[in-house]
Amino acid sequence: MSKQEEKISELIAKRAEARLGGGEKAIIKQHERGKYTARERIAMLLDEGSFEELDMFVTHRCTNFGMEKKHPLGDGVVTGFGTIEGRLVYVFAQDFTVLGGSLSETMAQKICKVMDLAMKMGAPCIGLNDSGGARIQEGINALGGYAEIFQRNILASGVIPQISAILGPCAGGAVYSPALTDFTIMTKGLSYMFLTGPTVVKTVTGEDVSQEQLGGASVHASKSGVTHFATESEEEALALIRKLISYIPQNNLEETPLVECKDPIDRLEDKLNDIIPDSPKRSYDMYDVIGAIVDNSEFLEVQRDYAKNIIIGFARMNGQSVGIVANQPKVLAGVLDSNASRKAARFVRFCDCFNIPLVTLVDVPGFLPGTGQEYNGVILHGAKLLYAYGEATVPKVTVTLRKSYGGSHIVMSCKQLRGDVNYAWPSSEIAVMGAEGAVGVLYAKEAKTHENPAQFKLEKEEEYRNLFANPYQAAKFGYIDDVIEPRNTRFRVIKALNMLATKKQTNPAKKHGNIPL
Repeated sequence: MSKQEEKISELIAKRAEARLGGGEKAIIKQHERGKYTARERIAMLLDEGSFEELDMFVTHRCTNFGMEKKHPLGDGVVTGFGTIEGRLVYVFAQDFTVLGGSLSETMAQKICKVMDLAMKMGAPCIGLNDSGGARIQEGINALGGYAEIFQRNILASGVIPQISAILGPCAGGAVYSPALTDFTIMTKGLSYMFLTGPTVVKTVTGEDVSQEQLGGASVHASKSGVTHFATESEEEALALIRKLISYIPQNNLEETPLVECKDPIDRLEDKLNDIIPDSPKRSYDMYDVIGAIVDNSEFLEVQRDYAKNIIIGFARMNGQSVGIVANQPKVLAGVLDSNASRKAARFVRFCDCFNIPLVTLVDVPGFLPGTGQEYNGVILHGAKLLYAYGEATVPKVTVTLRKSYGGSHIVMSCKQLRGDVNYAWPSSEIAVMGAEGAVGVLYAKEAKTHENPAQFKLEKEEEYRNLFANPYQAAKFGYIDDVIEPRNTRFRVIKALNMLATKKQTNPAKKHGNIPL
């Protein structure tokens, strides 16, 4: 064998060693936990044969606590680039089979390298997290590595899409990188996120709690809102990332991918003419409206289990990606509260970052009253949504279906927050408040002295409804551009979006605004 052949054989052997990660026993253990390895995950995520690995031969530099005796190739993370549906993406996947996927200085450098490349090329960066946390043997160097990653997350925010999948443990400082990215996906039963684990919680507060109860996927999907999606399996999580990427442009300077639309734009939906109940106190399902107006009834909902009184997600209209924000009358009558406001505000800002038009469907009776909300800062949270809509320069089409009262009317992409096209259904009621509340304020004295207060109130409520429980008062002042027949909503929204395709609007020059956090 020639020297050249020997060198090639050595390369092939090293590659095989690197691909084994922590070795066959560790891979078997990973599979026994119901988890895939880093490379298996990347293979499922990317187009077949498209992955190009970087830094396969990187090893750590630590000499403390016997670490000088083990130098696994790749140092616990697989990094590189490939394609999803032919579009370039960068990816890093922590390898739990190597030292529990713990983050070292060199692992951080590998991750930072792909993040830097993603920024240079203007392509999404996807992180597959499965790590025991900072590598304790490296101390401050591991912490410094986390900070280097976080700094890049911050600079990349709003420039390239960033997606995190939590496919195992993610604790302590490690949680902040996913929290800084645009979307987080967790797998039920296998992944968890928390700043301090159950043992520390027990020691400090005396609270007895399991990992799942403290930071499992279901908890973060429904209670904290930390994760945007909770999936049943890793396969579902990785397929979801592919689907999510299909709605999003490569970077903030590009438009969203256009898909051929075979769903007629002038498709009439007669059921929408009858969907609003006669009684203003009865609910209906906003999902039925969304399904009726978007292409092929396809809707990718975001944060489905959190703050269900508002619905957010991606759809297509005439093949173009749009962000949908809609009040849900079936939950808390569609009121806005702290959590719903935060949820919608962040989504609006994401869409604005990445040139995705916003379609807002309004049926909102107001903000949720009570000390719980006021003490929780509902004023600030509501202001976030107000700020997000007012700041957004993407095309904004708003359709008011029924109630749009008071401050919540303003917050839901009204004309004065630079709504481009504002439509209303004939059933819409745009006013400072509902008839019952308004009459209670306007005729309080008269009602007290009237011989039949109940009858008087009913008459005045009817009078108020006749004046305001319709869209024509708002249309009279130009706050509504047109009153449309519900069954024509799809066609009218698509025509508005087509008209707005060349919209150019800029905000005043500044370093950045000071959003009410």
